Order: sequence, then C-alpha cells, then structure tokens
Amino acid sequence: MSFKTILVHLDTSVRAHPRLETALQLARRFDAYVIGLYSVFEPNARAFSVMAGTAAYYEARAAVRREQAGALQRLFHAELHRAGVSGEWLAPDDPADRAVPHHARCADLVIAGQDDPGDPESYIGDGSREHLILSAGRPVLLVPYTGFFPDVGRFPMIAWDGGREAARAVHDALPLLKAAGRATVVTIETQADGASDKRIAGAEIAACIARHGVEVDVVSSANGADASAGDILLSRAADLGADLVVMGGYGHARWRELVLGGATRTFLESMTVPVLMSH
Repeated sequence: MSFKTILVHLDTSVRAHPRLETALQLARRFDAYVIGLYSVFEPNARAFSVMAGTAAYYEARAAVRREQAGALQRLFHAELHRAGVSGEWLAPDDPADRAVPHHARCADLVIAGQDDPGDPESYIGDGSREHLILSAGRPVLLVPYTGFFPDVGRFPMIAWDGGREAARAVHDALPLLKAAGRATVVTIETQADGASDKRIAGAEIAACIARHGVEVDVVSSANGADASAGDILLSRAADLGADLVVMGGYGHARWRELVLGGATRTFLESMTVPVLMSH
C-alpha cells in the first residue's frame, strides 16, 4: 500500500499555502497525484435577502471570494509545476462540510487544517473536522494552524490504546511508518492494566509494524490523576520530538450531537504537530 492520491483541502485562510506545501512534500515522497479541493464556508444567501442593506454586502463578498479562488487556483498549478507533481483542481459548489468528505472517499490520504480561532477564513462549519474524520472513511492528516512542518512523518509517534480506531490508524499510516523506518508506540497505563495480563502493552502492534521493516520502540506513560490522556500524549510527543502523531479518531453521533473521545477532542483543539486520524 502507498499513497497514490492525496486530497488537500484549500480555502482562503493564511494556512492554505503551508498545507499545500505539506501535500506536495508527501506527493514527491510517494509519487502521488494531488487533488486541490477548494471549498469555503458560504452563508445562506437567503438569510441576507431578508436583512435590509445586506444583499449588496453579500454580492461584494462573493466577488472577493471568486477573485481569491482564482488566485489560489493559479498558485496551486504553479506550485504543482515547481514541485514536478501531477494533480488537478476541484471547486465543487457544495458546502465544505459536504464536499470534503464526499471527495475524500476517493483518495488515499486527506489533508486538512486545524480550525484557527484567530482566522475566520479557516471556519468551514461547526464540527467540520470532526465530521470529516468520522465520515470520510479515509485517513485524515490534520495540520496545526501554528508551526512549520517542512518534512512531516520522519519521527512518527503512535498513540495506542488497542482499540479498533487505533488499529485502523496504524495500518492506514503504514506508508509513512515504512518511509520513516522507525516509530514509537506510546501507551497509557491505567489502574486496571497489568493485574490480569502480564503482556507489555503495545508489544503486539509493535511486532506487527516491525514486520514491515520499521524499527519500533514501545513507551508506557502513567495516567496521572490530574492529566487527561490527550494531555499526556501531547506531552509525550513533545518529549520525543515527534513530527507526526498517529491515533484513532474515536466518536459517534448521538441524535444530532457529535460526541468525541477525550483524547480526540484534545488533539483537535490543542495539537502541536500534524496528526493522522482514522475512524
């Protein structure tokens, strides 16, 4: 398995260009085809039509967006040419929270950005990143809105809890793990661990990964009473100098409310390095 089709979500946020650079970097590494999917949040035009004085503003804003999209499309093709990578530009009419998951299903890897509370242009809908992870059916590489990541995946860390989502993430990330040639599996001990099972947590998945030619270390972290699993994993990633965290994206829909696991939520809000999540 390898990444032969990489879809990167592009918008008018300041982090769109660095996100494209990440996609091109990985495309060169895996000889992949890059799909630049341009999609932004668009408020309902009907809402403006009933508010006095807002119709003209909406039309002006739409014109600016069209101009920005054209500039970004030209940049996309120029960067493809510079990188020597093949690809295509897509700009569907559907809202981003529908368009990105839909097109993601025909890609090997999806690259999206973390929501930046300081940049309104990064907003594409409430819970859009969570929805993408849970509905795309493909691994999603989320890139933080702060920091510079010139060569993602050279020092990967795997957050392992033995669950289905974590197993899916590990196997989805195998191309990156094999390219890196090394990885660290991090588990979190709980009070229930070790009493009835003397096996080393994470040893089995480490052996599975090692059979792919990857050198694997296993590290166990104690679950302190005052720290969440997500905070412990973020701290461990910093200690290890990891430039990629591989983890399961746990969550489910209950009625119309999106419920996510604690570690997933922590990483979505506070990630400091790129995170590959699968569900």
